[in-house]
Amino acid sequence: MRINQNILISSLTTMRLGGPARYVLEIETPADIPDAYGFAATYHLPTFVLGYGANTLGHDEGFNGVIIINRMKGIDITWAGDGAGGDPAAHSVASTVGETATAGPAQIKIMGGEYWDDVVAYACERGLTGIEALSKIPGLAGAAPVQNIGAYGQEIADTLESIEVYDTASGTFRTLTHADLNFSYRKSILNTTEKNRYFVISITLALKKGQMSRPYYRSIEQYISDHNLTDFSPQGIREIVSAIRADKLPDPLDKASSGSFFKNIYLTNEQAELAESKGYPVYRGKDGNKINSGWLIQHAGFSGQLLHGIRVSDKASLVLINESAQSYNDLAKARDEIVGKVYDMYGYWLEQEPVEIV
Repeated sequence: MRINQNILISSLTTMRLGGPARYVLEIETPADIPDAYGFAATYHLPTFVLGYGANTLGHDEGFNGVIIINRMKGIDITWAGDGAGGDPAAHSVASTVGETATAGPAQIKIMGGEYWDDVVAYACERGLTGIEALSKIPGLAGAAPVQNIGAYGQEIADTLESIEVYDTASGTFRTLTHADLNFSYRKSILNTTEKNRYFVISITLALKKGQMSRPYYRSIEQYISDHNLTDFSPQGIREIVSAIRADKLPDPLDKASSGSFFKNIYLTNEQAELAESKGYPVYRGKDGNKINSGWLIQHAGFSGQLLHGIRVSDKASLVLINESAQSYNDLAKARDEIVGKVYDMYGYWLEQEPVEIV
């Protein structure tokens, strides 16, 4: 475990705002985890588990506590038979780019400190479907189940089997199953009823050979049509999603941002019908009825606008870019202006997606 002192939160988060954290502890092995929480308890300090920092905001006053970062790496894959009806005879294979894949389904165990997009690339290179639409989402694998990351018709809940965790309430290591996590849109027990209780060590996904079923998400279908594409393999969809995101979403390493800043609006069937009667675009998918919050922000006149140093992206209005904001207060004022006007115009409250270090 590495112990760092007085590290600026702005250097740890992609929105690049936030004062100093008293301590930042970097976890390198599972054995480090109880030591990290013990360190915080010794000094009577609160803890905050931070991943890549792409969905997290820091406050100007910093954090008088202990930020814990997962640096554990590793990917292992287990193939279950050859899909031809023979004995499964699964075998474990260490993470190597050149390994030979079988034709059967696979379980992939990923340590929480792995960069998420590397995991998607790993699966797609082996022809495995289930997470290809989650390409280019910035973050670490351990954070994926916390808010049930999702995009373009897929979400981590579709493929996640279990996670290994450290339970801070009991001081023990545990395995939580898919059913234990109570997934819903951008939610799990990890960010609701059991928030801050579990430190995610690893996640296990169940993937299979094949490809996503059509129809795809609207923007993917449009991209396919515009470019006359025929490759719908996991790698093909990954390339499409990567191109769409590159066009709409700034790389947080190039432009300070937190990705999609607001959650989409989910509606009951009755609410969806009312919205459609008003001319609002409602997407009806397997995960429910929703209005893209970016559409609301755009039609409220904010696209491309600079508010208190925060630029509303002109390509994806859900994205807020920190061009010249000097404080969390600047960001908060921009956010509140957007939320207030959208509510006044459409009657929907926008909910912030990034979490805050407090």
